[in-house]
Order: sequence, then C-alpha cells, then structure tokens
Amino acid sequence: MKKLYFALGMTLLTLATNVCFAETKAPAQVSKAEAAAHVAQKISLNTATLEQLEAIPGLGKKKAQAVLDYIAQNGAIKNETQLTEVKGIGEKLAAKISPYVSFN
Repeated sequence: MKKLYFALGMTLLTLATNVCFAETKAPAQVSKAEAAAHVAQKISLNTATLEQLEAIPGLGKKKAQAVLDYIAQNGAIKNETQLTEVKGIGEKLAAKISPYVSFN
C-alpha cells in the first residue's frame, strides 16, 4: 500500500512540475508574444517604435530599422506603394505586412 501511495505521489509531483515548466517562458518568448499582441491592432507605421515594427510578421529587425531610416530621411510613408521604396521591402512583403499597419 505504501508503494501505491508513493507511486501516486510521484506521479502527481511529476505532473505538477511539467505544468509549471510548460507555463514558464524564456524572456525572449514572452517579449515576442507581447509584441505579437500589439500587432493584433494595426500599428501606425509612421509613429511606430523599432520593437513594434519588429513584431510585424515578416519584417524583422533590419527591415524595421530600414523603415525607420526611410521615414527619418523622406518623411511619412503614405501607402503600400511607397513602402516598397524602403530598402529590402518589395511588393510581396509590402502586401504581406500591410494588413498589420496603417499609414496615418
């Protein structure tokens, strides 16, 4: 009977440990998840931060920085066509990210 209780206790302990580890996330995963939550709303492309732009699927850090650099040099991006003038962003990528951004 003691063996049964011991086995049951160990099983419960193992399950509890697995649940705790499953819910624990590395800092990078948390920040990306939080960033993705911000993408659920359209981001104003012309006022967004680097972190907000990085969270847009398909953009990444280099292209997000390229967007900021373009805006700093040329002013606001007014539409998807103008977005293709940013280094590294072609028509396909502009179309892919346009549902996530507004050009206000």
